[in-house]
Amino acid sequence: VMMALRSAAWLLGQRLGSLGLEAASPLMAGSSAAAGACMEQVRHASNQAVKQRIRAIKNIGKITKAMKMVAASKMRNAQNAVETSRGIVDPFVRLFGDHPAISAPKSVTVAITSDRGLCGGLNSNISKYTRALLRMNETGADGAVKEQTVVSIGDKGRSQLLRTDSQLYALSVADTYKVRVTFAQASLIAEELLKNNPDVIRIVYNKFRSAISFKPTVATVLLPDFMEQQASEPSGNKLDAYEMEASAERSDTLRDLAEFQLASTLFNAMLENNCSEHASRMSAMENSTKSAGEMLGKLTLAYNRKRQATITTELIEIIAGASALVDAE
Repeated sequence: VMMALRSAAWLLGQRLGSLGLEAASPLMAGSSAAAGACMEQVRHASNQAVKQRIRAIKNIGKITKAMKMVAASKMRNAQNAVETSRGIVDPFVRLFGDHPAISAPKSVTVAITSDRGLCGGLNSNISKYTRALLRMNETGADGAVKEQTVVSIGDKGRSQLLRTDSQLYALSVADTYKVRVTFAQASLIAEELLKNNPDVIRIVYNKFRSAISFKPTVATVLLPDFMEQQASEPSGNKLDAYEMEASAERSDTLRDLAEFQLASTLFNAMLENNCSEHASRMSAMENSTKSAGEMLGKLTLAYNRKRQATITTELIEIIAGASALVDAE
């Protein structure tokens, strides 16, 4: 109460001074001035902190909105490339079938992720499915330990998988999305994968469906020996239904087909994941923009309430100081 009275007296003394009147006493004027200045600084600092937060959130909202627009533009271009690449992969699936649960003594699991973040749980899902595949294929039906290696395409997958499966890590490919994804890039990666002579290569990626839907998918590529074994299965390949007019041996033809299938599948998977990345980033930035707008509204309301409370308090102090001076007279 004394602090409020001193502040009110100081404010009133300032107003009376402008009219040519003097304060009640020098001591009271000095103490009132110090108290009033201190209170004014506290209020000003508090309001200033809220204003700085409002300004920062406005800037964040502008950035996320711009990132959403950029991601939407890139997604449209990537979607056209995805639809074109599916025409290369679909005939291989119809010809050789799909065998995600096949057991092989030597396999390679390729995790396709992005190089950048801020795209929701896109990369975390791929890492989770990759770990699940590795655990499922650790041992065969006879209990023998299988030889497995992990390859990642994208910097985010490397950082996540190295923490849990560093002993299986063989190769990491990064910066593949800085420029336009090409079939030549996929062919070079496929050539590196084939150097270890695996029996089965599993590719884990996000398959693009729509702007709000992308599903983690496993594509399996069999090498020639396993292609021959699967030919006798009910779900095996349908290559024998066609007559091959080739001068080379059947094994060489199968190897060429397997290598081309691997490069085509990698190319399609990279494009699918790239398109899914843009779609996921667009959704994440839209949610961030909405959250920034909601937080901005709450802070603006709090700032206006605090400013109104400050004005009301000052008016009360002026009235209280005037009443105190009148009573003193």
